[in-house]
Amino acid sequence: MATNKLLSFMKLIGMTFIMTIITLPANAQFLRTSYFMEGTHYRQQLNPALTPTKGFINLPVIGAVNATVGSTSLGYQDIIDIIDDGGDFYTKPDFMNRLKDNNTLNVNFSTEILSAGWYKGKNFWSFNIGLRTDIGANLTKSMFTFLNQMETIEDNWRNSNYDISGQQLNINAYTEIGLGLSRQINSRLTVGARVKALLGIGNMELKLNRIAMSANLPTDQQINEWSNDSYWSGSSGEIETKAKDLKAKFDNYHANLAVGAELKSSFKGLELKEEEGKDYVTDFDFDSGNLGIAGYGFGIDLGASYKILDNLTVSASILDLGFISWSKSSTKIASANPDPINIKGSTYADMINITDPQNIANSVKGALNQLQSDTENYMDLVTQGDVLNYDMLQLEVGEAKESRKSRLASTLVLGAEYGFFNNKLAVGVLSTTRFVQPDALTELTFSANYRPKSWFNVALSYSAIQSAGKSFGLGLKLGPIFLGTDYMFLGKNSNSVNGFIGVSIPLNKRKACCKQG
Repeated sequence: MATNKLLSFMKLIGMTFIMTIITLPANAQFLRTSYFMEGTHYRQQLNPALTPTKGFINLPVIGAVNATVGSTSLGYQDIIDIIDDGGDFYTKPDFMNRLKDNNTLNVNFSTEILSAGWYKGKNFWSFNIGLRTDIGANLTKSMFTFLNQMETIEDNWRNSNYDISGQQLNINAYTEIGLGLSRQINSRLTVGARVKALLGIGNMELKLNRIAMSANLPTDQQINEWSNDSYWSGSSGEIETKAKDLKAKFDNYHANLAVGAELKSSFKGLELKEEEGKDYVTDFDFDSGNLGIAGYGFGIDLGASYKILDNLTVSASILDLGFISWSKSSTKIASANPDPINIKGSTYADMINITDPQNIANSVKGALNQLQSDTENYMDLVTQGDVLNYDMLQLEVGEAKESRKSRLASTLVLGAEYGFFNNKLAVGVLSTTRFVQPDALTELTFSANYRPKSWFNVALSYSAIQSAGKSFGLGLKLGPIFLGTDYMFLGKNSNSVNGFIGVSIPLNKRKACCKQG
């Protein structure tokens, strides 16, 4: 039995992970903990209306770097093991017990190549060139159960019923060139917007829509017994009775395998390889030397902040409203709808000729040889231990008839804060819903913020949903350096982990005449 486990499927995720590093891609481009830290400009990534106390120039590349790894059920070490394909993690009861019916995995990165912001009158202008990437996957528990039992229960494939449909992988990587403007309308209302030109690096959607199998097949021991000449010794009547019994058993045997999948890829440098003699995809390969712009798009962020009372402020924003159109020349389409395997026991039962007593044994052996051959073909497909099983899927590449579009992972942000001690201390609550693939990510964050000076801010946060309530966040602005996390790493079973680092040079302050009263 094969022991490759998730190698093929996770090889693609791992390869994509490497691609994102090569291209300096990015996303999870905001830090929730920074939202109520008035001294930092990074909160504008969550709401373009939230202006900082000073202008800034971020240092190239390291001026704003953010990375997040999260899952609805898998711990940090589980995710590393899956991507590395190391050990027998999926055979461990603790791992299996942590799984839900559907398990999402999100890996996100971001960095600003160049960004700056400055005050001019009541307006705050900002400019940025950044790189963004989202990787999302959905892995079902039924798939891990299938791999577990195929590995730990000998010959389980002969008598089993599995449906491992629903695996999904989504990737979106692009460069963003943005121009933002925030304006104080009056002493209570501030609005902001950012428009963005997008240069698409790559996009991929892989869906294993249908992989279902069931079987009831004889064991090798039974086949060997029925094929042995000694089994067919005896009188003509005894031989005929054995043949009739065997025909009845054959009628109950079956093996079925149904497969359906689709791949849409718009990545320059990503090749779908076919082995000689096969007309379907047998491997993925990425050539960083052929990397280029695969599409163009547009996006916009909108936000507002309103003081209900002197100490009570509410705010809202919608981020990344937009799309990328991927060029036809960069797009590859592949689909998998191979002829289903449908082994019917009646086919082999009909091969047994009980009307000719002299040839009953030979007809049985012929039926058994055919059944064993067909059974081995079925076994070769279902016991490889690969979810991305190329021979099973038989993804056939087709020509893209037109360009394709993908929407950005939009985010809805709602916030409220209350200030104390002349607004030097504040508590806040923040709701974010990010519409990533395959499932939206919702988070509720509570925070306490101490902000005595523009050069010194500190925040403590607690995000209740994505980390299953088992983590907390910290943010610290000390002069030009900002460090933060929404999900502190607390051990190998942390569901969500992230980190943010920023280094910037401060510029002009907002004029006193223009400050909110």
